[in-house]
Amino acid sequence: MSDSAASIRVLVADDQRVTREGLMLLIGLNEGMEVVGGAADGAEAVALAHEHRPDVVLMDLAMPGTDGVAATRTLREEAPGVAVLVLTTYADDSSVFPALRAGAKGYLTKDAGADEIERAIRAVHGGRIWMDPVVQERLIAVVTAADPQSMGGTVPGGSTQGSPAAVSHPTQPSQAAQALPPSQASQSAWDVSAPSAERLTARETEILTLIAEGLSNAEISERLFLSRATVKTHVNRVFAKTGARDRAQAVRYAYRSGLVG
Repeated sequence: MSDSAASIRVLVADDQRVTREGLMLLIGLNEGMEVVGGAADGAEAVALAHEHRPDVVLMDLAMPGTDGVAATRTLREEAPGVAVLVLTTYADDSSVFPALRAGAKGYLTKDAGADEIERAIRAVHGGRIWMDPVVQERLIAVVTAADPQSMGGTVPGGSTQGSPAAVSHPTQPSQAAQALPPSQASQSAWDVSAPSAERLTARETEILTLIAEGLSNAEISERLFLSRATVKTHVNRVFAKTGARDRAQAVRYAYRSGLVG
């Protein structure tokens, strides 16, 4: 491994000990990276960041006490040189937009592979933005549906590398789309900006149909012989592609799209 002075110093924050320690081990194996600590919640992440001066904090969002969004906001204010890379289970609007507004420079879901996590760490350390493909799709859907003036001309949290900045929508924005300034970006313009059902994969369509039937993730897992983690990933992708903020909106989308009747 390279000399520690030249290494990317990484702090891992996740309340699940197995996940946290696994990530610390995984990141420590990468050349040019040094893990300087692990935190079980947001408050500890902030405290350890002040103590160890990491370059990058790999931040979970759903943690007890001080959550990842609050910790990210505090780090932006108190340690602006630290780049926060979110690594979480969820990719819904209520998770993505608050994290980006708080100052996160990257956003990954926990189905990301080791190589992608490594690339993301190097990217945010280098001053670039790194987004999970599902998050990129949702950001683009929101931006293309919203009035560029109300969006301030940029994607919330900054434009992603390789993705367009805010784009004018060819038609008059609906009331839902107009409700998407940064202060209210977690409100989805799902009913006007969502991609068509054809963009869903066969598996995602199957998942959406089962959601519409009222099945829980656990029941879908049993029905399709998939792990609950895999089902959750598919559900997140369905939400992202349809623009739904919750299962009720996903069901409505399924009926309006003719997937169920």
